[in-house]
Amino acid sequence: MSLGSFGRSIRRNLVVIAGLLTLAYLLLPNIVVTVFSFNDPKGRFNYEWQKFSTDAWTDPCGVADLCGSLALSLQIAAWATLGATVLGTMIAFALVRYRFRARGAVNSLIFMPMAMPEVVMAASLLTLFLNMGTPLGFWTILIAHIMFCLSFVVTAVKARVMSMDPRLEQAAQDLYAGPFQTFIRVTLPIAAPGIAAGALLAFALSFDDFIITNFNAGSTVTFPMFVWGSAQRGTPVQINVIGTAMFLVAVLCVLAGMMVGRRSRQKA
Repeated sequence: MSLGSFGRSIRRNLVVIAGLLTLAYLLLPNIVVTVFSFNDPKGRFNYEWQKFSTDAWTDPCGVADLCGSLALSLQIAAWATLGATVLGTMIAFALVRYRFRARGAVNSLIFMPMAMPEVVMAASLLTLFLNMGTPLGFWTILIAHIMFCLSFVVTAVKARVMSMDPRLEQAAQDLYAGPFQTFIRVTLPIAAPGIAAGALLAFALSFDDFIITNFNAGSTVTFPMFVWGSAQRGTPVQINVIGTAMFLVAVLCVLAGMMVGRRSRQKA
């Protein structure tokens, strides 16, 4: 291949090359975490490669309180996802389908948690809980997580609802379907991808959050707080194991979603 043809090939595939380089840049930290999950460090810190070992994979709960904090984070994320998804879906339908006073103000205010710095929201929630005399712990974390996840769910569901064709619901009503049947058999299946996207985003944000949780947790320790505390005195290899496992689960969920979407398009 001549130099000129090579240059033309590079220019022709420049967007693809840039995309692959960006993807590699994004995946590099995950690759490092995966590699060091098989490390056997000599000291407390898992920052230098020593030798290959699967001890951490065979005993992921070998560090005290690690699996307990992980289970707590998963529990909070599940409940926060459920609450934010239900409330966010109803808000999204209300903003798109109905006209009411202060609709524009509500539409603008719902995005404030997305634009507001997390430390500001965390301090504001802490002030609210302290003024109300609410003890900090599981419930304050859950309330805080539902609050900041709500905006992301509303955004995802609202975009899906706005793209829906209202004639499909009108056709169902012409075929003598009641409001409940129309919602269950027509509206909900069409809006399901947006709802699922909002739910997955809420789960990821809740599980990953540290700043808001740290302000409102009291003595409760979630997995991100455990990782932060462990980094002060030595990072155990089991943290890399949990991180790798969560990354693989996320990749599997994305692949499963792509397969379901491809099958739906083929049937259509």
